[in-house]
Amino acid sequence: MALEKVPYSPFFYSVYVMFMLNLVIASDTLNPGQSIKDGERLVSSGQSFELGFFTPEKSKYRYLGIWYKFSPEKVVWVANRNNPLTDSNGVLTFSDEGNLFVLNRSKSIIWSSNSFRVLRNPVAQLLDSGNLVVSENTTSHSGECSWESFDYPTDTILAGMRLGWSPKTGFEWRLTSWKSKDDPSSGDYTYGINVNGLPQYEMLKRGSTKTYRLGPFNGFRFMGTPAIESTLFNASFVYNETDVYSEFESSRDDIITIITLNQSGFIQRLLRKKESSTWDVMTSKPRDPCDNYGQCGANSVCKSNKDPRCQCLQGFVPKSQEEWQLFNSTSGCIRKAQLNCSQEPGLLKLSMLNLPDLIDFRVNKNMSLEECKVECLKKCSCTAYAN
Repeated sequence: MALEKVPYSPFFYSVYVMFMLNLVIASDTLNPGQSIKDGERLVSSGQSFELGFFTPEKSKYRYLGIWYKFSPEKVVWVANRNNPLTDSNGVLTFSDEGNLFVLNRSKSIIWSSNSFRVLRNPVAQLLDSGNLVVSENTTSHSGECSWESFDYPTDTILAGMRLGWSPKTGFEWRLTSWKSKDDPSSGDYTYGINVNGLPQYEMLKRGSTKTYRLGPFNGFRFMGTPAIESTLFNASFVYNETDVYSEFESSRDDIITIITLNQSGFIQRLLRKKESSTWDVMTSKPRDPCDNYGQCGANSVCKSNKDPRCQCLQGFVPKSQEEWQLFNSTSGCIRKAQLNCSQEPGLLKLSMLNLPDLIDFRVNKNMSLEECKVECLKKCSCTAYAN
């Protein structure tokens, strides 16, 4: 059979090039020998998420990130957040060991997945959950991955992501805010779970200063927050010897919910209907001044419906009356009279309050509340008990 020579046509040529370019953009996987250049993207199979290079508004730098395909302004993960590209010559590719690399114009590494597991035939895939996973590309693949972006959150928690840490390995899942809405580099605030006797959520400013905490886990829920049932998501909390973390799963396909830590130090749950063009704030914490850490100082209570908000506990007076008159109660309260343990001690029940921060405490998981009371009354150093 003789082959017919097809005359050159600029029209057919341009259609062919555009089709090939669309194939590259629509793929959800990256294999050895392939790369993602600036302008090219991975797209998850269900068309939910995209991965590529982006520039925040009012910024001159380029970053590798993941965002919602229907909401490109909502970037949920950033790879090189603290080492931006200065031009559009960035490339995402594989190393010989199976690590993902972001290279700049001079082929220098500005970001790496940095997995310790060497892969012979790696593949990177952007899942429809928004998770970028690197694994061995074999027919007998067990589902285990050597690296995943869900293990390295930036300022956003998606459905299926963890917030917490592993006591066994010391690995931590913690949010870090953007520096500003136009700068995804590490900002002033971090948010995660502190396990100091009992797990509790806490927010830190500039690394060490506590600004907010939710209250410890009491075996059923975190104290200091109302028990809310939602038809939009199912939240769960794992607390055992190897893992301490929270996560949630979406309950509806038409509404998306995420958790974000913004640059002002507010942890918010956002929701968006797929046909909508805006993200709405479902919850935001801290909610009022009483949520601010140490608002009233020691031996006092903060009540947002009172004026002034800070009040000393019964049997206590302001440590500095002058400061309290100026509405500065951070110095807290002191006892009216010294505690005399030679006398018959008594305990005053306080209800509807969040437990104080667990700083000087002892936890016994096998003791009833009455047994705890008896044990506390034996020691003059024990000033309160709870379950």
